[in-house]
Amino acid sequence: MNANGQDTQGQEGRQRVVWAVVASDIGPLLLAATDAGLVTVVFHATDAVRDKALARLGSRLGAEPVEAPDSPLLSEPIRQLAAYFAGERHAFDLPLDWSLISGFNRQVLRELTTVPYGAVVGYGDLARRVGQPRAAQAVGLAMGANPLPVVVPCHRVVESDGGIGGFGGGLETKRQLLALEGVLPQPLF
Repeated sequence: MNANGQDTQGQEGRQRVVWAVVASDIGPLLLAATDAGLVTVVFHATDAVRDKALARLGSRLGAEPVEAPDSPLLSEPIRQLAAYFAGERHAFDLPLDWSLISGFNRQVLRELTTVPYGAVVGYGDLARRVGQPRAAQAVGLAMGANPLPVVVPCHRVVESDGGIGGFGGGLETKRQLLALEGVLPQPLF
């Protein structure tokens, strides 16, 4: 069972974790899912990044991740992400496995899922939304701990003074995602 009370066990009574690397407009993404839902999205999934992420994921979930690009657990996340990058999808409708995040960070990330496509929110605003108005810095830490970027849109969180803020996937990736959503102008070159 995961933290939501959902069964995440495979046929042998062990948790099942499947993964695939998919191409995207922002580079290769590693997607991993359990029976409960999408559990992680990892940017810049080169072989080294992929191997490190999979080792960490296996350790955290207590199951060896298995490459399965044709798994039904990944087919809908892959389809919805492709539609998002094509500009055809503005919201994700996927089961999410929140087991890699807990407490305040989970509360912040769940609230972040309500920020719509093409909109941004400040770190302080998000802190107020979760009832912790002085926790803007902690919100920033929650963004850095987001195991489901793009799907849980931490790229939509910006500084109150108009700055773009930080981003675990790199500032250029954040700029690309915000440009895709029409928040920033497309680069000139």
